[in-house]
Amino acid sequence: MMWIVGSLCALMVSTAAYRKKSLSLSGATAATIMGTIYFAAGSLFWFGILLAFFVSSSVISKFRQSVKAEAEKSYAKTGRRDAGQVLANGGLGMLLCVLNGIWPHPEWSYLFIGIMATVTADTWATEIGSLSTKPPRSVLNGKVLTVGTSGGVSLLGSVAAAAGGAMIGGLAWILGSLSGSWEDIQWSALLIWVLIGLVAGLVGAFTDSLLGASIQVMYKCPVCGKEVEVVHHCDQPTVQIRGWLRMNNDAVNMWSSVVGGVVACVIGIYVGL
Repeated sequence: MMWIVGSLCALMVSTAAYRKKSLSLSGATAATIMGTIYFAAGSLFWFGILLAFFVSSSVISKFRQSVKAEAEKSYAKTGRRDAGQVLANGGLGMLLCVLNGIWPHPEWSYLFIGIMATVTADTWATEIGSLSTKPPRSVLNGKVLTVGTSGGVSLLGSVAAAAGGAMIGGLAWILGSLSGSWEDIQWSALLIWVLIGLVAGLVGAFTDSLLGASIQVMYKCPVCGKEVEVVHHCDQPTVQIRGWLRMNNDAVNMWSSVVGGVVACVIGIYVGL
């Protein structure tokens, strides 16, 4: 019954996202499968955090979309997520959800929070940071970059990243508290969870920027001269100028989320949550 309910819930959410053009057809299919597994193998804690990331990121990606349209031409992935991006953002969390169902352990939850805090922080930073009135700077050397260049950071984007990570941490505390009685709720733990999400999200997001500025594969447009993530720009094939061929945007997202997950796990174990 849980699998049936989970599949119906996931199908409704992914279908709505497809109609709103937040997901491509492959992305909607992947999201339906992923949501079903999160719901059936996990609990409200796992499914709720995944849903919070997806809904908040979809809403933010549509905010002032016309202003961000030019910058999105440089991105390998746009606001309409495909299956690769869905799996890069939620695939590791799905694996942890299944492992927790087979072998329950607090460390799975810590890793999950860090991973989701990272992907949320990174998405919020990208979507909101691109609206900054000041150009981004390279995370490696501080050089001024054009909007949309991988590895660029801004104050607005960093604040957005911190807010996204903190939101995931706070939600983790709320959903975790719902499983117990009102008398057992530890209100003092709320701040700790918010800080875990904030720190893990920021570390993961900055790791994403570091990887993006160093080993992510990047191309140059022969027409406009821009450094982009795509193999075609201005209707012309682009030329690879740096990075590892297999280290694309999805791979960078995945490895940076691993870093964020480890950070959250270490903090969670250290403070004894």
